Amino acid sequence: MKVNEIRNLTTEEIIKKIEESKEELFNLRFKQANGSLEKPHRINELRKLIARAKTIIRERELKKDWGVNFNGK
Repeated sequence: MKVNEIRNLTTEEIIKKIEESKEELFNLRFKQANGSLEKPHRINELRKLIARAKTIIRERELKKDWGVNFNGK
């Protein structure tokens, strides 16, 4: 999921996406420990997705509190 796709979601949808990703990450880590993980790169993808989503939520909090504009430039 790209940053623009995440930005188009509501905050509640982003939080739900984070929870789903954390659950999937948890399950993948167990598979990795068992040696049955087929796509090890998926762990890094999920970690980055969670970080992106949390960053966008934080940007929205700052924008609401301080009126700061984060355009990425």
